[in-house]
Amino acid sequence: MIIDAHNHPEWHGHTIEKFIENMDKNHIDITWLLTWEAPRDEYSPSFFASTPHFERYGPIPFSKVLEYVKQKPDRFVPGYAPDPRRPEAIDLLQGAINLYGVKVYGELKLRMMYDNPDAIRMFRFCGKNKLPVVVHIDYEFETGTMYPRPSWWYGGGIEAFERAIIKCPETIFLGHGPGFWAHISGDDKFDKEVYPSGNVIEGGKIIEMLRKYPNLYCDMSAGSGLNALKRDIEFGKKFIIEFQDRLLFARDYFDSNHMEFLESLNLPQEILEKVYCKNALKLVPLK
Repeated sequence: MIIDAHNHPEWHGHTIEKFIENMDKNHIDITWLLTWEAPRDEYSPSFFASTPHFERYGPIPFSKVLEYVKQKPDRFVPGYAPDPRRPEAIDLLQGAINLYGVKVYGELKLRMMYDNPDAIRMFRFCGKNKLPVVVHIDYEFETGTMYPRPSWWYGGGIEAFERAIIKCPETIFLGHGPGFWAHISGDDKFDKEVYPSGNVIEGGKIIEMLRKYPNLYCDMSAGSGLNALKRDIEFGKKFIIEFQDRLLFARDYFDSNHMEFLESLNLPQEILEKVYCKNALKLVPLK
């Protein structure tokens, strides 16, 4: 079995028909289908072209997740991450759990510190309800524009994320995004290069955090996760072996690059099975 632990409805032009076709082509049995709900001034207007939704909360609203799950309930696990700054956020999530069987809180991708009191309250709620929390971290990089924002930072950096992990020991967190994966290395490139290159240097912050906090897992999706594991292939293989129980296969896209990389490493089959599905099933068992 293969589980894609991070993807989105109508992402990069993939309607449900194209989505299922792509899953079948890549031998993916189940996909965790995640939202991205944020105020319109917290994400680039360019997303309107690839995810053309004009609801109040976007660019990937929960309504689209529900459409996909309704049509193919055996292929999708529903995720939902209402903005914890909204006063109704926990009630919305509780209703989504009760009515629609939401199993994942994700993707959280907001212009806020991930250890603020509203976020901590939400994370603790997720811990009580056994929902893993998928967070995206980005550092500030200038976009060359002023409006609606001059940059797209999310989460407040690795330190804010670590403080949230410490405050919520009963909650499982999955780290994701350039601002998370850049910290596989102990260099200072995390806020200077979106996708750092070169050999990994010992002392990476996420290595330290994984060894220290058993409630931290890794979502290997997107260019950020793949780049971190490929930039120093020998180190990447050692990383996968050491943290084989807390690394989840995920794509956040529709190519086969992550799978091809994993298959190229000649890892033991038992490790591949953990990464491909067993770790995801540990966090979100199927009915």
